[in-house]
Amino acid sequence: MMFMAKNANRNGKAPTQRMLRVGEMIRRTLSEILQRGDVHDEELARMSITVGEVRMSPDLSIATAFILPLGGKGKEEALAALRRNRHEVRHLVVKGGTMKFAPELRFEIDGTFDQIDATRALLAEDHVRQDLDD
Repeated sequence: MMFMAKNANRNGKAPTQRMLRVGEMIRRTLSEILQRGDVHDEELARMSITVGEVRMSPDLSIATAFILPLGGKGKEEALAALRRNRHEVRHLVVKGGTMKFAPELRFEIDGTFDQIDATRALLAEDHVRQDLDD
């Protein structure tokens, strides 16, 4: 069985080191911006949002940030607030980073924790547990 990198691009190829490095730099900068409350939006300022990953397009023109509000509640509100303020956030990301240009920012809900919960539930089922214990 062959495993692919979690953030493989559309061609099925693993991301390049450059894509990973830029994505991580944007993730850290975006996390800091949200933590400090730099975005001028009251609704966004009240939320505590985790940025789990940022995936870059191969040409580095699009950055997709996978976010999740603390506790997982208010996902749609957090997503709407970030999308509404994406131009200001984009400006702040470039200002806080070391990039010459700003990629287009897109925001999606991070489904990693839901996948982990589903896997735990599957592994807890009796017939699966029986196979694992053997």
